[in-house]
Amino acid sequence: MQTNLTDTVKALARGKEAEAILRSCVHCGFCNATCPTYQVLGDELDGPRGRIYLIKSFLEGAQATEKTQAHLDRCLSCRNCETTCPSGVDFHSLLDIGREQIATQVRRPFGQRLLRGGLRLVIPRRSVFGALLKIGQSARPWLPNTVQRKIPTKPATPKPRPVARHARRMLMLEGCVQPSLSPNTNAAAARVLDKLGITVVDAPRAGCCGATDYHLDAQEKGLERARRNIDAWWPAIEAGAQAIVQTASGCGAFVKEYGKLLRGDPLYAEKAKRVSELAVDLVEVLGSEPLQALNANIGKTVAFHCPCTMQHAQKLGTLAEQTLRRLGFHLSPVADAHLCCGSAGTYSITQPALSRQLRDNKLDALESGKPDVIATANIGCQMHLASAGRTPVRHWVELLDEALR
Repeated sequence: MQTNLTDTVKALARGKEAEAILRSCVHCGFCNATCPTYQVLGDELDGPRGRIYLIKSFLEGAQATEKTQAHLDRCLSCRNCETTCPSGVDFHSLLDIGREQIATQVRRPFGQRLLRGGLRLVIPRRSVFGALLKIGQSARPWLPNTVQRKIPTKPATPKPRPVARHARRMLMLEGCVQPSLSPNTNAAAARVLDKLGITVVDAPRAGCCGATDYHLDAQEKGLERARRNIDAWWPAIEAGAQAIVQTASGCGAFVKEYGKLLRGDPLYAEKAKRVSELAVDLVEVLGSEPLQALNANIGKTVAFHCPCTMQHAQKLGTLAEQTLRRLGFHLSPVADAHLCCGSAGTYSITQPALSRQLRDNKLDALESGKPDVIATANIGCQMHLASAGRTPVRHWVELLDEALR
């Protein structure tokens, strides 16, 4: 694709990156064939190729509008298009650049600013989110059905974590919303890793990975959270921690980007690169371990929803399913397994109608094999799919932990 970016854009820190990505696109349109929003809406501008044209247009000097912003907002950032693209177009990076630049030209309506600001205020702050969730759960019986479905019932109290007793040690990103929404997930992961001779090391100063801020018009704030996590993890890394384990693939995908996003920061570039190298999804850890030692007995038919951040961002879809089968999971077939469930971080809140349609389509596919339970690997997907009130949805490591007792 030929480009003629403005001098102002070329001078940006990511100007050359944007131009290189645009020039890598060959207009083939293969991306539209696997884009969830294009499949539902049928609008060229709601597919990757159309969004690339929109971004190119305003980076070349055309005036961006609220309509332009709306088409970019409707992108799930699922990165399905990147898996499909034969030219290797780094679409999500171009989208980040485009969204950041359009925010300087188009002021959002007050309602959108209020919603996005509220999400950035609450979600990354574990204690605030937890307190508000408890209030919502207490008031749940008296709330409208549409609101009730957004508030999960109180989770079971997590069982104790094992004491530190192994030479092999790994950090774990606890997350911002998962400790409140599904507190047993990380505890179950710690118990499973303990059985494999690995101790989970706590880093209490680590918090939100930064993805929420970064994808809601506050990219620099998201990078500040990344730097804070690096500082929190660094003593344990220097002490020999072998990895930084993620049980939420959305967080994992973003942590693996720290090195790229902070490569221009002279104080953090090297540390960020090291952190990204150490970041692993839980399934990557188990994939290289002697799983026969666990002697698991799952005993259920499971439909596995592989999150977009696992299969498209981290390219772990095949490894995830292979590892689950090695662990003894009986996986039922899932049609169109590459498609997004519609959660996509805060997308289910900012784009509720489209998100629900994608969720229901995904559930129809997941339930076609009559599973006993749906398993996934990301808290956002888990809560979003469960909000329909259909087949139970759990994190796969909790099912494994139960099978080991």
